[in-house]
Amino acid sequence: MQKSFADLEYAAKKKLTRRDRFLAEIDSVTPWGKLHKLVEPFYPKVEGAGRPPIGLARMLRMYVAQQCFGLSDEGIEDAIYDSQAIRAFVGIDLGRESAPDATTLLKFRHLLESKELTRKIFDAINGHLAEKGLMMREGTIVDATLIAAPPSTKNKDGKRDPEMHQSKKGNDWHFGMKAHIGVDAAFGLVHTVVGTAGNVSDVTQAHALLHGDETAALGDAGYQGVEKRPENIGKAVTWHVALKRSKRKALPGNKLGRMLEKLEHLKASVRAKVEHPFHVIKNLFRHRKTRYRGLAKNTAQLFTLFAFANLVLAGRRFTVTETRRAS
Repeated sequence: MQKSFADLEYAAKKKLTRRDRFLAEIDSVTPWGKLHKLVEPFYPKVEGAGRPPIGLARMLRMYVAQQCFGLSDEGIEDAIYDSQAIRAFVGIDLGRESAPDATTLLKFRHLLESKELTRKIFDAINGHLAEKGLMMREGTIVDATLIAAPPSTKNKDGKRDPEMHQSKKGNDWHFGMKAHIGVDAAFGLVHTVVGTAGNVSDVTQAHALLHGDETAALGDAGYQGVEKRPENIGKAVTWHVALKRSKRKALPGNKLGRMLEKLEHLKASVRAKVEHPFHVIKNLFRHRKTRYRGLAKNTAQLFTLFAFANLVLAGRRFTVTETRRAS
């Protein structure tokens, strides 16, 4: 296809922006072919006369860009018109066509949610990474993070989201949900995601975060007593859980105390990998507050976010080609 003057001018610029590099990295490490085959059986087909649906590749890229930049449906539509980098990633030439509107993306997102395709996208990307040798199954790190939900009651029902709940962390109260994850201890990539209300205790979800093949699991002090819970009794997993702060401060100053303190440092250095996916979705993808009502929709979004967080974390192990246009 012949390039427009805007495309030629943009391609000739000497500096690659951070957005250019970020989108080039996402483009190069994403297994687009596998994702297309996954979604294609459920995507609307051309039937009779009428306006044909927008191409699946374009809609999928638009959805990925939306998630990676933490934008609303209207926000990503505006961003396509504002940003040449995002237009090139999605594959839109404004000289020949307009960008898909927010309603079209809304319908595509509802399709992914109703068919549970975000979970399948998560599994497909993890399978792709496993083929690259970036998944080991010997150890798992478990953790959870609070994701705030809007506390306002200025809506049609006049109520807060009934599926969210308040939770106390330290001396502060938070309203929202929790994202529980199981992370590969070797590479720090997420293999399991569970979404719950904010008041659900971390330790109650520990068993659901194990894939079943690990021999060791690690968690912070919130998982104390996890090995004694009924759902974990009899499993061939050795739990390495951090001491509570009060017990750690009370360690004796003798040789035994120093050895136990060194062990706590060692466990903490391994557990640190579980914070990397949280950093990506909260700071890089800007997902610090739930966008939708209900656990189902927000959990479906978490599968997509953590799938692409895995790609970002694994990107340093791939050869990234700085492409400028969607294939």
